[in-house]
Parts: sequence; structure tokens; C-alpha cells
Amino acid sequence: MQPAISYITLGVDDLEKAVAFYQDILGFPTDGIVGEQYDYGAVAFFKMANGLTFALWERASIAHDCGVERGPRDQTAVMLAHNVGSRQAVDEVISSLPEKAVVKHGRELAWGGYGGVFADPDGHLWEVVYNPKYDG
Repeated sequence: MQPAISYITLGVDDLEKAVAFYQDILGFPTDGIVGEQYDYGAVAFFKMANGLTFALWERASIAHDCGVERGPRDQTAVMLAHNVGSRQAVDEVISSLPEKAVVKHGRELAWGGYGGVFADPDGHLWEVVYNPKYDG
């Protein structure tokens, strides 16, 4: 298996609310919810940089499709990151969000970077970070 990720799918409890957050608040482009005509098929896709596709799919649908029990949400199970080019850019992204979404405002990090954290409506954590050692 090649060390590459082509899709990231987050399980959500309310697909419409999650799509609104990612589309309207974060500005992620999407054609909206598709597959509603299929049982457990409603999903939303967002095209990201470098060929990555980001998807939102209801947790009940993931559990059904995979044949597993739907467990409780765990904010610490996955953390996504969005690298930006400066400390100022971190603060701009964080300040553009509704205050209720902000988990941590921008701050100096022990390893030399600068970052803040926000949560989507389902509690998925996103770190917005400036890494002075990262050039990508």
C-alpha cells in the first residue's frame, strides 16, 4: 500500500448542519448533499488541494455500511490540521469562525510553531497551525 490518502470521511450526526458549516463558514466548495435517494447513501464531497476529497457522511450510515455498532463520539479520536503561512494567518482563520467553534485561540506551541484549534458542529477538532519548519 502506498503511503497516500485520497479521501477523508468524517462521520456526522446531522449532515445538513455539517455541510452548512463546511460550506458557509469555512468556504469549502461542494455540490451539496448527493445520494439521498439511497438508504444510508446521503453524503457530501468537498474537493481539496492536491487531489484530496473530503467527505461528510452520517455516522449511522457508516455503521450500517461497515456492519459495525455506532459508538459514542470522541473528540480526541482524530484531529485534522490546516497549515498556513504565518502566525497572522492562524489568527485570521480562527477569528473568522463563530466563537462557539473556537476551542483554543492562536498561541505559541512548545515545539516552535503557532496554532489555534476549532471544532465543527460534531466536535471534530481542526488545528490551524503555522509551522516555521514546514515549507509545504
